[in-house]
Amino acid sequence: MQDWRVLGEGACAYFRTGSFAAGAQFVQEIGELAGAGADAPDVDLRPEGVTVRLVALTEDYYGLTERHVELARLISAVARKLELPADPSAVQTVQVTVDALTGPAVVAFWRALLGYRERAGSPEDLVDPQRRGAPFYFQQMAEPRPQRNRVHVDVWVPHDLAEARIAAAMAAGGRLVNDEFAPAHWVLADPEGNEACVGAAGGPDPAPAGR
Repeated sequence: MQDWRVLGEGACAYFRTGSFAAGAQFVQEIGELAGAGADAPDVDLRPEGVTVRLVALTEDYYGLTERHVELARLISAVARKLELPADPSAVQTVQVTVDALTGPAVVAFWRALLGYRERAGSPEDLVDPQRRGAPFYFQQMAEPRPQRNRVHVDVWVPHDLAEARIAAAMAAGGRLVNDEFAPAHWVLADPEGNEACVGAAGGPDPAPAGR
């Protein structure tokens, strides 16, 4: 399915519509395909295009399902019928990672502050129950690491575009800190040393960013 890219736990696709009206028609047809329930897609409608994300969020599961594979094919078929091109370069997801020495206490604070909830089976992850805000991951630390920032951003990009994104960040003044897990995970830093991770799921040897 060339329209779709796996980013973190979900699959994403972006379809260029050219107008809000064309996008609304597309979203209506997606709704007729998807129905209700945990497998229904998250859809973001903008005047320029429509982003579709497939990820289930229930009390005991967070991620892709078998139904999502079928649904992705059906959504792509509707896009072709409406002559809406997919643009994989336009998809990404962002996660905030916090280094924590007292994990449960830190998680409790951010859960209350954000109104988030724990991801199913993963108390070190918080997710937005409305699936709008960036997820938070709390990385347990045995001791402080003063050489790096305690909060950083993980950016998930399509695996076939990761190296271009990294090159652009480095051309803009960044530097490569660690590529031990490339081509699935890189650590970069801005000109002042603030770190960020780039994750490329769906390619060879996928590994979670920020972990």
